[in-house]
Amino acid sequence: MPKKGDFVRIHKIILTSEQRAPQIPEDTKSVPLELWTKGFLLADANLGDEVKIMTLADREEEGTLIEVNQAHNVNYGDFVPEIIQIGVKVKKELFGE
Repeated sequence: MPKKGDFVRIHKIILTSEQRAPQIPEDTKSVPLELWTKGFLLADANLGDEVKIMTLADREEEGTLIEVNQAHNVNYGDFVPEIIQIGVKVKKELFGE
């Protein structure tokens, strides 16, 4: 159970697709405007609860609690051997053999 003061991530819908401005592109207008943000939980809660947090910019936000102590799982895709060869070639061009 997440406790007050835990660093968490929340989600909320800012505008539904019906509330979006009429002049934006159709593919943008067809989806809601969403917010995901992180901050410190202001009261004990459970995942899925509507909560209040204090962001690192000292802004209070409300939303659905979706994650506690979010890990940064970065993946830039599969290995591409051609990129290594490009690096080797550029070094030769710039600095010689």
